[in-house]
Amino acid sequence: MSDPIAALDAIGQLPDSEIDIAEAALQLARIDLPDADERAARQHLSEIAQQAVAAGREIGPHDIAGQADVLAQLIGGQFGYHGDPARYEEPDNANLLRVIERRRGLPVALGVIWLHAIAANGWQGHGVNFPGHFLIALSDDQPKGGARQVVIDVFAGGQPLSVPELRTLVKSVEGEKAELRAALLRPMSNRAVLLRLQNNITSRRLAARDVPGALACTENMLRFAPEEANLWREAGNLNQTLDHLAAAMRCYERCLALIPEGEYATQTRSKIAELRSRLN
Repeated sequence: MSDPIAALDAIGQLPDSEIDIAEAALQLARIDLPDADERAARQHLSEIAQQAVAAGREIGPHDIAGQADVLAQLIGGQFGYHGDPARYEEPDNANLLRVIERRRGLPVALGVIWLHAIAANGWQGHGVNFPGHFLIALSDDQPKGGARQVVIDVFAGGQPLSVPELRTLVKSVEGEKAELRAALLRPMSNRAVLLRLQNNITSRRLAARDVPGALACTENMLRFAPEEANLWREAGNLNQTLDHLAAAMRCYERCLALIPEGEYATQTRSKIAELRSRLN
């Protein structure tokens, strides 16, 4: 059995396209649930992949509506994965091991299952960082016809969303004057999906005033996303809250190395200067 910390460090060295998103989410889940049955989860993920390939064998590479329907029948239907609105705020909904056990989870946790099945088929799919609600999109880039995509609400078991439904969704979050725009449907990287997954845990720990727990989650995110300047700054803030001044200084300095210019850098330099005065 591999060490999940070492596994995350290794993932942090990979190009984004080579990240196995389900494997990374499983390693993150193991850190919080070291005694959970990892083997059963891996076997289940393998079964999903195998059945997704079998079910998608007759679906053409450009039939994205057919791909969406096959995945909805498999993941939402046969395996019963759906959202958990009654227990939305519970940390289990962001832990892949618990999500696999319960077949319930947050949209982004369910999205990891969907992306796993999409990758097994070699289809084009990605996460969508939609305001207030993570979505999945299946896409088809045709040389003459341009890009097409089907946007899916995995929280609802795989319900495809029309443009009017997407417009209603964005208005529910941003207000009646908000409009659907292309930037809202921009593909997320694998790292960005994993960061959104873990940010759910961090925010819940902060809401519970568990600053050490939030820092531990942030440090684990930095293992697989070591170039994220905002994370280094957040780690600095959390360390400073805990009065870990030397650690906070190292985090701020790393943030500054990644973003050395601009207002953000100026603010970070102010934090470093404040810490130096306290340390001296």
